[in-house]
Amino acid sequence: MANARGHLIPLLILGVFYFVFGFVTWLNGTLIPYLKIACELEGDLQANLVAFAFYISYFVMALPSAWVLRRTGFRGGMMLGLLVMAAGALLFIPAAQQRTYGLFLSGLFVIGTGLSLLQTAANPYVTILGPMESAAKRISIMGVCNKVAGVLAPIVLGAVVLHDADQLEAKLEVLQGLERSVTLDELAGRVVKPYALMAVALVGLAVLVRFSALPELEAEGAQPSKELQGGGAVLRHPQLVLGVVALFLYVGAEVIAGDTIGRFAQTQGMPLSEAKHLTSYTLAAMVIGYFLGIIAIPRWIDQARALAWSAVAGVLFTGAALLLDGEASVTAIALLGLANALMWPAIWPLAIDGLGSLTKVGSALLIMAIAGGAVMPLVYGALADMDAVGNQQAYWILVPCYLFIGWYALQGHRRRAQA
Repeated sequence: MANARGHLIPLLILGVFYFVFGFVTWLNGTLIPYLKIACELEGDLQANLVAFAFYISYFVMALPSAWVLRRTGFRGGMMLGLLVMAAGALLFIPAAQQRTYGLFLSGLFVIGTGLSLLQTAANPYVTILGPMESAAKRISIMGVCNKVAGVLAPIVLGAVVLHDADQLEAKLEVLQGLERSVTLDELAGRVVKPYALMAVALVGLAVLVRFSALPELEAEGAQPSKELQGGGAVLRHPQLVLGVVALFLYVGAEVIAGDTIGRFAQTQGMPLSEAKHLTSYTLAAMVIGYFLGIIAIPRWIDQARALAWSAVAGVLFTGAALLLDGEASVTAIALLGLANALMWPAIWPLAIDGLGSLTKVGSALLIMAIAGGAVMPLVYGALADMDAVGNQQAYWILVPCYLFIGWYALQGHRRRAQA
C-alpha cells in the first residue's frame, strides 16, 4: 500500500503527459478536413498526408529517441520531447501565414518527433511503475487521460477553425480570384492563436518536469552495458517482434477509425458542421473501453483475453460499417473506438514482458510501430479514391488487421526466444 501511494504522484504527472499526447494527436481528425479546404487539396489520399507526416516521425525517430534516453534518462527525455513539440507547434504560424501545405506537414512531423521521444520515455515508465500483471490497468488509466483529451481536441479546434463550416463551403463554391484567396488566407490564419498557445503550454510543462518529483526508474535486470548492445539481441524475442506488427496494425486501424470518420460521414450525407466532431465520438467510445479495462483487468480478465475479445469486436463493428448505410454505418465506425480501446494497453506489456535489460530498445521498436498510423490511412485514402472501391468499402483493410491482433492475443505473445 505504501508503495502504491509512492507511485501516485508520478502517475498523476504521467496522466498530464497522456492528456497532452491525446490532445495533440487527435487534432488531426479536424485538421484533415480543415486543411483540405484551406490548402485546396484534392482527394482523400492527399488529405491523409496529415496523418502520414505526423505518424511517420515515430518510425524515423524512435531508435534515436532510445539513444537520447540512454543519455538523458526518462525524465530528461520527457522534458526534451515537450520542447521539440513546442517547436513544431510554432511552425504552424508561418505555415498559416503562407498557406503552405508542406510547411503544415513539417510542423506535424516535428510535433510527432517530440511525441515519439516523450512516448518512448513514458510508455515503459508506466509499464514498470508497478507489477507487470497490472500494467494494462495502469496504461488504461493513462488511456483515459489520453482519450478524454482526444474527445475535447476536435471539439475545441473545430469550434475555432470550422465554426462556420457549412456556410464557408457554400461561399467558396462561388468565390473566384482574389476574393477566394483572401477568404482562404483568413481561414488558414485561424490556427495561429491555438498553436501559439499550445507552444507556450508545452514549454511550461517542460519547466514543470525539470523541477518535478518524477524518479528515475530502470527495468528489472537492466544494465547500461547490455542496453548499448540491445539493437540486435532484442529482435530474437518473438513476443516483441510479433507485438510490433500487432501494434503497427492496431495504430493504423485506430487512426483510420478516428481520422477518416468525418470524411466518410460526409459521403454518407452528413454536413461538415456535424461531421467535424465525429472523431470525438470515436474517442468517447475508447474512453468507455478504457474504463472497462480499469475495472476488469486483471480482476476478471487477463490482458491477453481482453485483447482477443477486442479483436473480435473490431471485426464485428467493421462488418457492420461495411454492410450498413448512412448513420448506422458511421456509428459502427465510431464504435471501433470501443474495440480499439484495450489494444494498446494489452499489446504493450505482452510485447515487452521478459525483455529485462532490453526494455528501452524494445520500447523504441514498439514506438516505431506507431508508423502504422502513417501508412495505413494512406492505403485507405488510395482505396477510397478508387471509383470501384470508395470510402465505405475501403474499410475492408481493417479486417485482416483485427484478425492478426486476435491471433497475437491467443498465440503470438506466448512465443519466446529459443535457448
